[in-house]
Amino acid sequence: MTVIEKAFAFFGLAHEPPVWPPDRLSLALQGGGSFGAFTWGVLDRLLEEPDISFDAISGASAGAVNAVLMVSGMIEGGRDGARARLSQFWGRIGGSSAFLPTSALLGAGLELVVRTMSPYQFNPFNVNPLREALAAEVDFERLRARSPIKLLLAATRVRDGKLRIFTNEEVTIEAVLASACLPLLHHAIELDGESYWDGGYAANPPLVPLVRASDAAQILIVQVTPSTIERMPASAREIARRIEQIQFNATLNSELEALKVGKMVGVTEKLRRLRIGRISAGEEFEGLADESAGNVGREFLERLHEGGRAAADLWLKRGLPAAAGSRD
Repeated sequence: MTVIEKAFAFFGLAHEPPVWPPDRLSLALQGGGSFGAFTWGVLDRLLEEPDISFDAISGASAGAVNAVLMVSGMIEGGRDGARARLSQFWGRIGGSSAFLPTSALLGAGLELVVRTMSPYQFNPFNVNPLREALAAEVDFERLRARSPIKLLLAATRVRDGKLRIFTNEEVTIEAVLASACLPLLHHAIELDGESYWDGGYAANPPLVPLVRASDAAQILIVQVTPSTIERMPASAREIARRIEQIQFNATLNSELEALKVGKMVGVTEKLRRLRIGRISAGEEFEGLADESAGNVGREFLERLHEGGRAAADLWLKRGLPAAAGSRD
């Protein structure tokens, strides 16, 4: 088996040639602040494919936000409704501070505040623009009652650092805010007597839980946090940014390794035949590793959106030859 064939085998492209584009797809949406606009672009393009149905979506932070926006839009207006809902939300976010990772504050005159004061001190009234944006865009009661797609949204339990997955009947505005709660900027979200922080610390995005829940033979990971950088970070801002990137990719890498081992030993037939694809914003959007995930400028978000659309279009076009060319 060649190196390329082994790589395809790792991602599950190792048995009969799959139908392409896949007729049923599950999505794993990574969080990463404003880089989630890249995922918006990916979803925007996928929703243009009428023959692709969606089985399950897992997400953390911005990935969880994109997931509920997409499903809410589909409930109310089908695929076009989902595309419109995503576009409207990200248009609302442009220029706001709804997604503002800690490293985005460095060099902006607020580092001392963040490092020496808690959000309970500098934001005593817990002002959170994301709450207002979600409340304006998503009918959560309707989402819980009518979602045609399985949802798995990640949050990190503060008490023990363990992963909490919110499924369809548990998806509230508080659950999404918990998934996107950066602890240095926002008050912890209280749910069922527990406190929660950003889901990216425990699973970014939840992959193994998605594999368990999904009935689709194909899973697509949308990774928005850059994996690699071109040069050694030197400034405080660059170092903090790189630390965040490593942290928010670590759980994804661990879950991929676990699935790789499971496929190698043939734990289950479902896992052995599962195909996993990945679209990486860092590979498709030049210079992303040097950008701030707190940049919510409209022009930047639009460029990310267009990059996501282009990357999804390429994935759809190149998927069949790659799948057909691999065998055990």
